Amino acid sequence: MTTHEGVIDEQALLRLAREKSAEARARLATTISDLFRDEADALTDRERALMADILRRVLRDIEISVRRQVATALAGQQSLPHDLMVFLANDEIDVAYSILRQSRVLQDADLIEVIRNRTQEHQLAIANRYHVSEAVCDALVQTGQHEVIRELLQNPDADISGATMDYLVDQSRRVDSFHEPILRRADLPEDLAKRMFLWVSAALRTYIVDTFRLDAAVVDDLLEAAAREGYDSVRREASRRPAEALAERLARHSAITPELLVSALHDGEVSLFVSLMSRLAEMREPLVKRMLFEPGGEGLAITCRALGFARKDFSVIFLLSRKARPENTRTFKQDHEAAMAFFDRIQAAAAQKVLRQWQRDQDYLRALRDIETGAAVSR
Repeated sequence: MTTHEGVIDEQALLRLAREKSAEARARLATTISDLFRDEADALTDRERALMADILRRVLRDIEISVRRQVATALAGQQSLPHDLMVFLANDEIDVAYSILRQSRVLQDADLIEVIRNRTQEHQLAIANRYHVSEAVCDALVQTGQHEVIRELLQNPDADISGATMDYLVDQSRRVDSFHEPILRRADLPEDLAKRMFLWVSAALRTYIVDTFRLDAAVVDDLLEAAAREGYDSVRREASRRPAEALAERLARHSAITPELLVSALHDGEVSLFVSLMSRLAEMREPLVKRMLFEPGGEGLAITCRALGFARKDFSVIFLLSRKARPENTRTFKQDHEAAMAFFDRIQAAAAQKVLRQWQRDQDYLRALRDIETGAAVSR
């Protein structure tokens, strides 16, 4: 399809373009994409424009597998006409995918237009580009699509602005799937990671501590803040003294039972539950608050297993503790299943060892990390 000087034979291309059969059009499309790929440096602007115009016309009439083949061949080319690449970027996702992922011809405005007007699959392809600018990141976040945002967060080549990252950290309070991809980002500031400490799982809290090398005093402050946030959202400190007095009397008579703990939570008496569990497990009340309100419920599961609670009692206590905070109702089923699986895996002896550590007021988070590494759970 080229002359001996390496210049394209325009008349041959035009003759082939006039053929209406599907086979001829498919052959023409692949021929032009090959020319773009192999002769890019030798093509004049006029030849490039002619080929792009022919290609746009025939692409509408050929099957998707050929269009996908053409798009894949052209995706990495940098000297292609802009309007041709925009045309391909707006095609079906099977065709557009490689263009959206790789093309350096596309500009931010082109990508934002695709984000706003095409499918979620197009948005996902853009979220995985070799580079995503701040403006394009903002457009992807504005879609509100959790899967798209999660893919964007997992892309190390996405330039997420400080303001957008701050917004996503706040959103992660209610969107659990954002937790890990945000915390794994190398550009996450320490202050935002510490903010997330209030609502992420014990395992991710450990990751924050290790990644940012937080000292013990800072960790203790964060744990206290997390417990206080959960506790204050359901009961005020004004009710503590009567609860403590009642718990003390019941403890003296060995009358604290799983049934009583369940009843306290069922009636919304969170302060009483904390005081009762503190006496029964011989743990400080701030530690019980941490355990009760932390995401995941690992500490609660360990304590109930160590105290010999029946599986059904732990199940009810866990669910009632989560229902005390309405914002957590969205993930009841998943959270409950995960907590029950964790409870089932814990060996009673290992749970009792951890409880003894907590009774001596040793590192709460370290004990959770030790039991989650595998030595303290059954396989």
